[in-house]
Amino acid sequence: MKPSAYRYARPSSVAEAVRLLADSDGGGKVMAGGQSLGPMLNLRLAQPELVVDITGIGELASVREDKDGIVYGACVTHAAVEDNRVPDAANGFLARVAAGIAYRAVRNRGTMGGSLAHADPSADWMTTLTAVDAEMLIAGATGERRVALAEFMTAPFSVALDEAEFIVGIRIRRHSPAARFGYFKFCRKRGEFAEAMAAIVVDPAAGVSRAVIGATDSRPIVLPDISAYLPLSPERLEAAKAMVEGLGIAGEPIKDAMHANAFARALQQVKP
Repeated sequence: MKPSAYRYARPSSVAEAVRLLADSDGGGKVMAGGQSLGPMLNLRLAQPELVVDITGIGELASVREDKDGIVYGACVTHAAVEDNRVPDAANGFLARVAAGIAYRAVRNRGTMGGSLAHADPSADWMTTLTAVDAEMLIAGATGERRVALAEFMTAPFSVALDEAEFIVGIRIRRHSPAARFGYFKFCRKRGEFAEAMAAIVVDPAAGVSRAVIGATDSRPIVLPDISAYLPLSPERLEAAKAMVEGLGIAGEPIKDAMHANAFARALQQVKP
């Protein structure tokens, strides 16, 4: 199929992009890498009157560092993270996650901001960046605001953005050298969207032992304190699996077991 007719604009500034979206009166869609929106346009699942291409805004492909964190522009690609062309606030964890997203052709064009705006529960960044407690930077008519990623996704494929707002950056705090990270996902084959996944961050210096279960039928499930299962032992590993399986995430025994085993495999990766 081919997309329905739409107008196309490629602004050179955030302010211009906000104005275009505001003037479209709800008929505008933002496009970054186009790896999610493109197929939706072709299938006519999205039929905007205006597509606002934000790849012409140079600052959105840049990275800036502050005192204790790093802000990644919304148009930073998965490949840039994978190839370590940008600093990694999570000691190499972000590069490891990026390398497992879809296929290289997708990673070359797909962006961090675009993936999070699409809000697919099975996508890698939504789960892993929630685990590292990322913060979204959002531009709109009244200026810039921030919202925790854990609160940004309101439902599958739905996010807390007004019609004239879009993501301009993702802020991730710097993790200590002692921080440990775990991530595991079950896919039918490499590059496919996950059927179950879990991400874990243990950073003793920050007092963090946090886990997120993704690829659910809704928002990621945040487990803010998993210290009861650490340090890991065979008994604690079985208890952790039983805890996740008992959540009844999918409501089906096989899928619930997949979530439990994804969590267990991620947990095994954070052993000292």
